[in-house]
Amino acid sequence: MSAFHLGGDKRVPLAEAAARVGDGALVALGGGLCARLPMALVRELVRQGRRGLHLVGSAHSIDVDLLIATGAVAVCEESYVGFEQDLGLAPAFRRAAREGTVEIRESCCATILAQLRAAEAGVPFTPVRGIKGTDIEGLHPEYARMTCPFTGEELVVVPPLRPDVTLLHAPVGDAHGNLHLDQPFVLDERFAHASAQVVATVDRIVPTAELVTSGVVVPGHLVSAVAEVPYGAHPSSCYPGYAYDRPHLAAYLAAATAGGTALDEYLARYVAVDEDTYVKDVDPGRLASWSESTAAWQELFR
Repeated sequence: MSAFHLGGDKRVPLAEAAARVGDGALVALGGGLCARLPMALVRELVRQGRRGLHLVGSAHSIDVDLLIATGAVAVCEESYVGFEQDLGLAPAFRRAAREGTVEIRESCCATILAQLRAAEAGVPFTPVRGIKGTDIEGLHPEYARMTCPFTGEELVVVPPLRPDVTLLHAPVGDAHGNLHLDQPFVLDERFAHASAQVVATVDRIVPTAELVTSGVVVPGHLVSAVAEVPYGAHPSSCYPGYAYDRPHLAAYLAAATAGGTALDEYLARYVAVDEDTYVKDVDPGRLASWSESTAAWQELFR
């Protein structure tokens, strides 16, 4: 049986959940690319005017780009920020990198994973091979080199990564903060175990017995707050519930690329409003049809 935790009731409103992220915090973002991103929390951070965040993640898209576009980010530590081959590069991220308004510390997924494992194990460093001979070392003065005492090989070593808070979105969770995730987990499990606290949104709060049947992936003792926010990952996907919203992502990209009035209009319509208003506007229920047939999911992505 999966491990689970029966603590107190950790359900809070979305605004209270996001308020646990302070200005200047080291924030790990769960999910990856356009899947299971904690978008409701991201929008709420923008509403609350958060500043000076240090973001870390594997490979991300609209979550990072939106936070950068609204001036919330000081440091971005990611392996990739963009919209894959489907929609292209991330405009706010690119502008910030080019103009130097955000410190870009390009990393790689395997190195971040090694740092998280060091934090979980309570050790001062972990050796890695993948970045040796690349320019990534120069972007991270906290990395070092050492000679292996067993083989004599020179290796790069990376320190533990301990985020102040991890933001996750899950399809289901219970009142005690136990979360079920469908694979792939990306770095969500490792972020949860390495962070000082986890703040989560879920599409549905369910009884603990139902959650245990599905399987607990992130146990509740790691989670400090959970908010029920239906479609809280939109416009990214949260399978099996709903696919990603390609037309909405394209609309954001157009607005972020143009900047100025176009971006202001996007923010006024989709970010300044509360989540209930947002959901009524974007109608994410239509994205649940992805599983009906091959033709259904193909139609969603046209």
